[in-house]
Amino acid sequence: MPYAASHSIEADLDSAVQAVCEDVRKQLAGQSPNLCFVFASHAHSDGFEDLPATIRRELGADVLLGCSGETIVGGGEEIEDGPALSLWAGVLPGATLTPFHIEFGETPDGLIATGFPDDLSERAVDARALFALGEPYSSVPDSVIDRFADELPGVPLLGGMASGGGGPGANRVFLNDDCLSDGTVAVLLQGGPKVRSVVSQGCRPIGPTFLVTKSERNIVFELGGKPTIDRLREFLPELPERDQRLVQRGLHLGIAMSEYKPSFGRGDFLIANVIGADQQIGAIAIGNLVRPGQTVQFHIRDADTADEDLIHLLDQHRAEQPSPTRAALLFSCNGRGTRLFEEPHHDASTIQRILGHLPVAGFFAQGELGPVGGKNYIHGFTASIACFE
Repeated sequence: MPYAASHSIEADLDSAVQAVCEDVRKQLAGQSPNLCFVFASHAHSDGFEDLPATIRRELGADVLLGCSGETIVGGGEEIEDGPALSLWAGVLPGATLTPFHIEFGETPDGLIATGFPDDLSERAVDARALFALGEPYSSVPDSVIDRFADELPGVPLLGGMASGGGGPGANRVFLNDDCLSDGTVAVLLQGGPKVRSVVSQGCRPIGPTFLVTKSERNIVFELGGKPTIDRLREFLPELPERDQRLVQRGLHLGIAMSEYKPSFGRGDFLIANVIGADQQIGAIAIGNLVRPGQTVQFHIRDADTADEDLIHLLDQHRAEQPSPTRAALLFSCNGRGTRLFEEPHHDASTIQRILGHLPVAGFFAQGELGPVGGKNYIHGFTASIACFE
């Protein structure tokens, strides 16, 4: 098989590493992988420093990427507590891999990000995907997204921000033999197998669509010529009682990705969290920029909606792709898992049920990277999946 994955909940990290590496070697029939991903829980933090170099040496991997995580995904399991190590490996014939480490710093002229390959834009030819894993306290994801949009337009960016650390300096990202406490590690995949993305934002719309008539950056003042909160109050009493309760628990605003559609449905919106409101002027603040003229619709989220959305998108992916998915990486939000669903292992087991028993690895992130409407974003409460043909 060209792909392999294995995970361990052994408390002893050395034993866990030996177990997953031996398992992966068997699955690959002795082939050395071109690309590896490794994800480790903070129960193994004492061994983070040597972890990437050990695994890379054991497998003879060309490139290794990874990070620490609050919850670790292996196969159809999501290990939310205790020690966990998950390893994914791929033999990618015809692929070119370009790994790099992005660092961020303040200058008199503002933020600067360094470490990008000098010829990044020239590598857009035959680019399959970008994978990026960031240390959340020292990375600026939006600046990375903007840079990639300029130099690698249309290339899906998948990954997320390391999680589980209690503050700055507690999380780790891995690149080849190095264990790093700052910045973002990334790898560009050119050629080789195609990589498709499935990004499930897990929301459903409520009320009508509106045209933004007054906004400034992330503040929405008016919808259709009326204060935003007044528009919400117009249709809120008409909603079922259950939906009204969900509005009180957490409200979201979907921003239409295209203004040229006669109607809007699932997957047509970028979901932004409502992060504040001013009752006096009737405005709301959201987690994304919005401009006048855009179409928006309020959304709500619950476990049933998130389950339905993920199943629908995976079914759609399976039906539309000319060749089946052979392996996957899952970057899910640390607000999902049993914090959202009654049953454990929801996202990982759903992938296995719909796409087949695949080599799968990943982690629960503090912000997930993935494309919506052909443009890359950093999300919250999202399951972002990289599907390898």
